[in-house]
Amino acid sequence: MLLPVFYFSLSIALGTRYAEAAVISTLDDLVDKSLDFVVIGAGAGGGVIANRLTENPDVSVLLIEAGGSNEGVLDVAAPGLDSFLINSAWDWNFTSTPQIALNNRTLAVSRGFILGGTTSINQMVYTRGSSEDYDLWANITDDEGWSWDNLQKYIRKNERFTPPVDHHNTTGQFDPNVHSFDGIVSVSLQGFPSGIDNRTIQTTSELSEEFPFNLDMNSGFQLGIGWVQATIGDGTRSSSAASYLGPSFISRPNLHVLLNTRVLRVLKTDHQQSDFRSVEFTQDAGVTTHTITASKELIIAAGTIMTPHILMHSGIGDSEELKSLGIQTVHHLPSVGKNLTEQPIVRNKWLVNSTGTLETIARNDTLLAEVTEEWERRRMGPIVDPPLSFIGWLRLPENSSIFQQVVDPAAGPNTSHYELIITNGALSHPAPATGNFLTFSTSVSSPTSRGSISLNSSNPLEYPLINFNLFDTAFDRFVVREAYRNTKKFLAAQSWDGYILASPTNATTDDELDEYINQNAATENHPVGTAAMSSNSAAYGVVDPDLRVKGLVGLRIVDASVFPRLPAAHTQVPVYIVAERAADLIKDFWGI
Repeated sequence: MLLPVFYFSLSIALGTRYAEAAVISTLDDLVDKSLDFVVIGAGAGGGVIANRLTENPDVSVLLIEAGGSNEGVLDVAAPGLDSFLINSAWDWNFTSTPQIALNNRTLAVSRGFILGGTTSINQMVYTRGSSEDYDLWANITDDEGWSWDNLQKYIRKNERFTPPVDHHNTTGQFDPNVHSFDGIVSVSLQGFPSGIDNRTIQTTSELSEEFPFNLDMNSGFQLGIGWVQATIGDGTRSSSAASYLGPSFISRPNLHVLLNTRVLRVLKTDHQQSDFRSVEFTQDAGVTTHTITASKELIIAAGTIMTPHILMHSGIGDSEELKSLGIQTVHHLPSVGKNLTEQPIVRNKWLVNSTGTLETIARNDTLLAEVTEEWERRRMGPIVDPPLSFIGWLRLPENSSIFQQVVDPAAGPNTSHYELIITNGALSHPAPATGNFLTFSTSVSSPTSRGSISLNSSNPLEYPLINFNLFDTAFDRFVVREAYRNTKKFLAAQSWDGYILASPTNATTDDELDEYINQNAATENHPVGTAAMSSNSAAYGVVDPDLRVKGLVGLRIVDASVFPRLPAAHTQVPVYIVAERAADLIKDFWGI
């Protein structure tokens, strides 16, 4: 049975006044099937492209999303409830292959299965990376358009910095000169004070040489420890669904959004060997399939995992690998699915002398209901913020022994090797049964290990094989060890006297720390690079500097898979930046 067109309003569930907007449930509901562009994936990349292209009322766009609507999902809207979204109905719930360097453990891989993609289920951290990250992109692609200076206008178009919900004085917590106040995605500082705020700031003063305070890590110079900025406005998550696909945009008559739709393949158009502007999809687990064609371009924005999955099932990839699965190669492009890069993380939980941590709320259903009611009624209280309080971006000393073995892999001398993520509580769901915790997560921000996405079978509805190949290099493991040791130095400052009760491990030697890492390392859910861009003259890569699939016509990719290198950042903002530029590239190409 075909589902009818449905209407939704966030006010029904959350008491917020939003304009009603129509979303089509089946292709039959699309009155005019003459479409200029079809966009696959409604995450950070797809949301931007759909919004910017339909600014012109003469341009029609169909946006296809595998998941459902974000409307009325409390855990999505309330920032502090984000941990409930992991392994939920709003998550693809991928699993990695056994990771050889981690005792063959498989790892959960969280990706958003909902309008807004992962911007609807992530921890909302707003970080751009270092200026050197983007200058390196420009060097790799031979395109100065990807340099930090030339991307500034796209950073500004994306961001709308807003006051925190408690309207506290933010002087000394960020630099307004490096932010935009009239973009699309809301960005804010902490709106509810944390019990570790003063201790953290005092430590950056007490140990300023090793752990300097950074007024604004989004200035292009990221090194140091600073206040978390997050994609939140008025105490509510500002995802791509709530911003770029918000009511005033999604109601455009030339924008059509098709939910609960799995794309199977992209197809050659009119049997033209290199022209790919058609897409095949299903809404009933493959019982029936449908095809629609864009008159101008097909844009894949399905993310680092599903974009190469779709390409390879379409016969675009390494011919030998495709042949082994019985898939006919239509375009030999061996870099598809390669170069998978992820930031490995260890979430170190320190037992603390406090009851003012996240566990106090998470373990008490009555208290959780009270703070949730306060958020629903006033957009105030402890769940107006994500769980993160501070972030630090730091480097190994120049004389570190690892640099006798490898060249420094960071994008430059002002780009971090590792990240410290400071959380007032245990960053897990469900919360530990007893105890209160301070989580100091340590992550490799400039990793050197590379993995791959490959196909599990010739069935496009089966999940791909995700092999991060974590800790394949000595550098990545060295960084995590040293980051943990530096965390102990940070917490040995006088600011933490009487607060720390026990460390997460008694490990001290490299071998002991390696075993601790092997048992506890995970991914930071920042995968990139599986359809990487390269220069026009490069023999490797999947897309050119304009994000067009090499050797094909009509097919472009706009998501984190095109990153040639992982920036030292949480990845949602770099995707927004890429997508804003991509929108201009598309407009310029078609003169729209």
